[in-house]
Amino acid sequence: MTTLTDLRLQARLAARLHDPPEKSLVLMRTRDGHEGGTVRELLGELFPQGVPREIERACEQADHWASAADRMAFPNAEADRRYPSWQQVRFADEPVLIHPLTGQAHRLDPLSDDVQAAQAQALGTDHLRSHLQHRDDGGLDWQRSALALWRFGPQLKGELATLWSLLPADSRVPDHTIHDHLDLTAALASCFVDPADDGPALMAVSLGPVQDFIAAARSVSDLWAGSHLLSHLAWVAMRVVCEALGPEAVLFPRLRGVPVVDLWLLREQRLPAQWFEHLPWRTIQTDANPLFVAALPNRFTALVPAKQVLDLADRITTAVRQEALTLAQRAFQRLLQAAGETDAPHLYGYEQIKRQLQGFPEVHWAAVPWTLAQGEVQNGRVLASDQRLAEAMQPFFDGGANKPGFLGSPTWQHLSGGYALESGWFFRPNPGALYPALHELLDRVLAAAKTVRPFAATRESGWRCSLTGEAEWIATDAQHCALPPGQRTHTVWSKVKNRFGIRDGEHLSALPMLKRLWPTLFAEDVRSHVRDENLQRYVVSTHTMALAAAIERAVELGKAPPAGVQGTPVALPARLAARLRATNDTMMAWAQVPDWLDSLGDDDAAARQALHACLGTKPDTYYGLLLMDGDNMGAWLSAGSEFTPKVGESFHPKLRERLQQRFGVDERFQAYAASRRAANPAWHMAISQALNHFAIELAPTVVERLHLGKLIYAGGDDVMAMLSCGDLLNAAAQLRAAYSGIDPEGVGGTVGVGRRWQRSGNGWAQFDGRVLRLMGERATASAGLVIAHHQAPLGAVLRALRQAERQAKKLPGKNAWSLAILKRGGGALYVTAHWGEPLRLFEDLRAFFQRDDVSRRAAYHITEWLHDVPATDSALVQHLLTHQIKRQAKDAAQALVPDLVRRLVELAYDDAQRPQGEAALPWLAHFMMAAEFLAREVRGAKSAAQPQGEAA
Repeated sequence: MTTLTDLRLQARLAARLHDPPEKSLVLMRTRDGHEGGTVRELLGELFPQGVPREIERACEQADHWASAADRMAFPNAEADRRYPSWQQVRFADEPVLIHPLTGQAHRLDPLSDDVQAAQAQALGTDHLRSHLQHRDDGGLDWQRSALALWRFGPQLKGELATLWSLLPADSRVPDHTIHDHLDLTAALASCFVDPADDGPALMAVSLGPVQDFIAAARSVSDLWAGSHLLSHLAWVAMRVVCEALGPEAVLFPRLRGVPVVDLWLLREQRLPAQWFEHLPWRTIQTDANPLFVAALPNRFTALVPAKQVLDLADRITTAVRQEALTLAQRAFQRLLQAAGETDAPHLYGYEQIKRQLQGFPEVHWAAVPWTLAQGEVQNGRVLASDQRLAEAMQPFFDGGANKPGFLGSPTWQHLSGGYALESGWFFRPNPGALYPALHELLDRVLAAAKTVRPFAATRESGWRCSLTGEAEWIATDAQHCALPPGQRTHTVWSKVKNRFGIRDGEHLSALPMLKRLWPTLFAEDVRSHVRDENLQRYVVSTHTMALAAAIERAVELGKAPPAGVQGTPVALPARLAARLRATNDTMMAWAQVPDWLDSLGDDDAAARQALHACLGTKPDTYYGLLLMDGDNMGAWLSAGSEFTPKVGESFHPKLRERLQQRFGVDERFQAYAASRRAANPAWHMAISQALNHFAIELAPTVVERLHLGKLIYAGGDDVMAMLSCGDLLNAAAQLRAAYSGIDPEGVGGTVGVGRRWQRSGNGWAQFDGRVLRLMGERATASAGLVIAHHQAPLGAVLRALRQAERQAKKLPGKNAWSLAILKRGGGALYVTAHWGEPLRLFEDLRAFFQRDDVSRRAAYHITEWLHDVPATDSALVQHLLTHQIKRQAKDAAQALVPDLVRRLVELAYDDAQRPQGEAALPWLAHFMMAAEFLAREVRGAKSAAQPQGEAA
């Protein structure tokens, strides 16, 4: 007897095979059409007695709803029948891919001569068949086969590999791939196959708290641990849905190719190990391994059977809270083991952990049933109706008499029949077309759910955590918690100081303890699945980062460290570590220099002088932090009108031309074609995939291979990194360019691409032999940047970093950077401006101040003089400033002054470039002083390796 679980699995697999991945390459080129060949052959193998009627019905309905959800409809002429010839587009003859987030059409060379239909069909059949999995008794393993086709169906080997993953579902509307369509169809089919179900529902789940949890940090390792642990718990929540309904049920984020999901497929679902052998997470033997990237957000959206919502919500809540509790208990056990203490269930620490983690993490969820969008049944087809949906949405929208949200848009009025064309008609839509309205309602309901914050008071009577000050520190005996700091000589914490990043005197509560030990616990969990039994998380100290540029320059010049260097080798930025590995044992002693310097204190002037002589400059004591965040991400996910392409831009240029011929004089069609697209599943999948490419592949490359940096976390549109001062601004510009998939020079950076990342442009990047689709030029990001002394309290530096990011986002249009330089002797410099010309000018000014024919005190003299200049006349300011700067320069430098000053004054007097309320001349003074700070010899000299390539 077939169980409901088996029935859902079979429906998912049948739905994934209802269209072949090579559909666009064989459509209108074979006698049997796209439903012959691969589809007929494989479905015949899976269902020798024929596809059961209930599965066939579920797949057909799922296909119709998925098509309506993802594809913008176009009208028919009055006399048209189904599939009129004027609407047909042969992809092989006129291959066009449309970027879903920009609407830009990308024409490819014709494929009909190079790719024969029979060849494409054979490739598709053999590729999918090779991934079908069987049980030991020879029968088909439905679960593993469905997972294998989901994960590896889009990945073909050979000459067609790149194109295969991008092939469109519909050659007429080529803005989403066939794999997007198959994912959505399989998820819907799983919801339709049981007649007792109420159909599908959209479900959103959010975990928290986020900012407070991550921000409770005393080191950069704590920052990484908080972000990565939250990402891990998010995966535990998503895993509940994946195990019940398949990973295609999670619409956002896109899970295909995410390393932690691959690890689940290998370890728990037992897919063949050889399929994963070539992937970076299996081969990279340092913490540059993608498994260490916090790639998953704290919120996800899933497509689930409506009747399972409550059960799934309960299971998710139980799973994530049990995981947090189990991990905290493991962390305590590792502390006991390291301290030489005996583990026992009665220890007070276990009671504390259970009490302090009660209700952690917070789990908020909401669900919207698709039945709200269902209307009458006509000729066996369920039609869309917005009546009940409008009633459900009304309390969450302030639309007056108009229909709320998407339901009041011109796009829906055309599709629903509210606006009749003069000489054409649309097919009446099915409920799939109302996905945008359902998603809008889901967002509002989840936001309402998150306003309810249950709080249970707990009794904490002993001394509190030295990091958060909120809960008791974890102890083996309750009496220990009464000990004041001076008497804690025999606690578990005093016995493990200087291990796991625990400092002398630190005593932590449950969550900080878990974060502090998370690098150790996570590395232990994944070590057996990568090719290095010693895999661990490396922590680059702020002092090491400050010294990195000077050490790298010395290595490039072949200089060995000064004699007498004795210290423990420390973790270095990846690019510097790679350069040292390519040298000899003598040069490897540079890795001991940071620890050696720390051990000297301030007393050994002779040793410091020897190092100064060896480096050729005084060692830098400042480092940089970067915090970048995508702008308007909420509006992007809801498809805000200023970001989405127009409806007409979704159509193949040939179809667009034919529509214009037939409906060009129809004002209502023109209004429809010019209206903005609403959010649909393919839109959300495209955003998620772009963010995955950025966070998992491009951000680590920019920070750790192309620059002297250490990635702290990269999750979706959020990046935090530590960099050397000299690399901070260019790394920020390259990250900004990588986010959108544009040329770095366009935002003020240098090209700086390496062996893995070849080029970017128009929302695409060529990376590691693949083509990555990114957010596109409409998407922007802003960054907060801080330069601070390595001994400055990290908490204060982080507060300045977040303030800098907020300052950048305050500029009109956002798309900006804000730099704060925190001087050890007191005082600070602040510069906020847009990407592009301001950043180019900043770098040019820094280069000017570095010149030997410019006075070292030029910036000080000029900014002092600025206090007495009348600010009302920009022409006068330009004239006087030119004169004053020329006085501080000589020879060839003087010829550079007029153009530099013209650009400076134009920028300073542009109100859009300055924070609100900041006057032109004070802004200009900070701009110049910040450039001078970064021009000083210790941090301004460019490495010979910058920016031509990346580390090996």
